[in-house]
Amino acid sequence: MQQSKKIAVVGSGLVGSLLAIYLKKAGHTVHVFDRSPDIRTVEFSGRSINLVMSDRGWKTLQDIGLDDEIRQIGIPVDKRAIHMPDRSLNEQYYGKEGEAIFSLSRGLLNRKMVDLAEAAGVEFFFEHRIWDVTLSDATLHIGETERGEWNELDYDLVFGSDGAFSRVRHRMQRQSMFNYSQEFLKLGYKELHIPANADGSHKLDKNSLHIWPRGEYMLMALANTDGTFTCTLFMPHEGENSFAQLKDQETLEAFFAEHFPDTAEVIPDLVHDFFKNPTSFLVTMKCFPWTYQDKVALIGDACHAIVPFYGHGMNAGFEDITILNQMMQRYGDDWQMIFSEYEKSRKPNADAIAELSYRNFMEMSTKTADAQFLLQKKIEKWFSEKHPDKWLPLYSRVTFSLRPYSEALALGNRQNEIMETVLKTIPDIQNRWNSPEVEHKILELLVHS
Repeated sequence: MQQSKKIAVVGSGLVGSLLAIYLKKAGHTVHVFDRSPDIRTVEFSGRSINLVMSDRGWKTLQDIGLDDEIRQIGIPVDKRAIHMPDRSLNEQYYGKEGEAIFSLSRGLLNRKMVDLAEAAGVEFFFEHRIWDVTLSDATLHIGETERGEWNELDYDLVFGSDGAFSRVRHRMQRQSMFNYSQEFLKLGYKELHIPANADGSHKLDKNSLHIWPRGEYMLMALANTDGTFTCTLFMPHEGENSFAQLKDQETLEAFFAEHFPDTAEVIPDLVHDFFKNPTSFLVTMKCFPWTYQDKVALIGDACHAIVPFYGHGMNAGFEDITILNQMMQRYGDDWQMIFSEYEKSRKPNADAIAELSYRNFMEMSTKTADAQFLLQKKIEKWFSEKHPDKWLPLYSRVTFSLRPYSEALALGNRQNEIMETVLKTIPDIQNRWNSPEVEHKILELLVHS
């Protein structure tokens, strides 16, 4: 148990709520501030992408005994179901038998995390606007408006878990030697909805991540426990086949009829959802340092916002908590050392998952419809099952292991080079993909890598 501190967490999202539980259980007084209303009292706004929990997220929940409770509100997903333009369906399993990610409704999970944090003794202050923080003494400045009167709230430590446009980070950015970058994708996203059948069952296979890959744009769907699916349409904001083009009901319906013909039976409220729900933006944000002395630290999206195509924004944020907790165990009350080692450990891994997430859009939107890519994945799966000590596919290394993201990125690059060589140099590989010749070639290339 650490010496008890008075700690403020700014942001009541998934990472902020879970971090608050960890800090409370370590013996601290914890106050969570959020400018929004209590999420448990509001209808979700139609700008959500369903979350997928993988091993890194489960590890953080398991360490504090919450994994079983969260599993009850999720659905295991063990494969991609790839919907082709000709209405055919291809399936691609994620890992070995029994390995699955879990689909979770963001709103449902966030409400649950706030409930669990309150039950642990964390105090929440909703509709409290934090406009600034004095870094040197961890003082929060709170008020109704940015230009109005502010009150000061004194704390021993402040954590900024207030997302990609963090107010806490905004203050840290005004220091010398603070590096910051943000990059918006030309793509945006819009939430759509597949309702349940009349009997409450799912209209599509609930244990699949459904993808309609169409190159520059794609549709995806993940199941919820109430029989519905949350769908996400990813498209460029401008140009050909973009949100800018889909301005009226007639154009929208014609576009879906041409490019997503098999969705007509399952998305009955397409027009209503499309024009009601906002078009949201996708941004990658990087910064460093993440901490200020022994007073202030950033965590989750506040220091490493990533695009959602690997499903690891939440998992990476939860892993931040795992590493922070390990440093708390190791260094006791030396918060300067805790913060320093935390950011040193996490920064290269946050950069790596940002790169992997960006690349995975290309895989999901284009390559999942490519025969050569599907052959490559089939060979990798076959080889890794024969030689599990020599080859762990990139997706499995990221999703079903706790190895560092930076290691996954480096080894994934090397594996891809090996596979490109195999596909180019072995004749008639489509028919000989599981032959001794292919096996020996991969083994040979691994020796020289």
